Amino acid sequence: MNLLFLLHPKDEIIYISSEATVRQGLEKMKAHGYTAIPVINGNGEYIGTVSEGDFLWSLCEEQSVKALEKLSVSDIIRTKRDRAVTVSADMNELLLLIMEQNFVPVTDDRGKFIGIVTRRDIIKYFYEKEKSEGEQKV
Repeated sequence: MNLLFLLHPKDEIIYISSEATVRQGLEKMKAHGYTAIPVINGNGEYIGTVSEGDFLWSLCEEQSVKALEKLSVSDIIRTKRDRAVTVSADMNELLLLIMEQNFVPVTDDRGKFIGIVTRRDIIKYFYEKEKSEGEQKV
């Protein structure tokens, strides 16, 4: 199966610019109730995922809350998690990644961010596949 059937396109999901301030990132995360958001640079490329933990650590490391208004989201991403895949990735690759992350960012062949595939969608795909194969054996 082509992962594009499971894709939540960029224009239907929440993401944040790498140039956004920490405050803007926190506000967006709070407004949507997410624990992590993909971060996209000015060229439309996926550069990482910012999480609640990244925001928390930045709060702990800065001398004042006012200083956070000068930091960009890209300054606080602590780890390179939530690895992206290209549109040509297979479902088994997605399964391996989704065990470690809540969503899998997807890029096109030029490296441009085009959307995400969620853990729920991948689990549902494999559940339906297993169910279908079980019914065929009977």
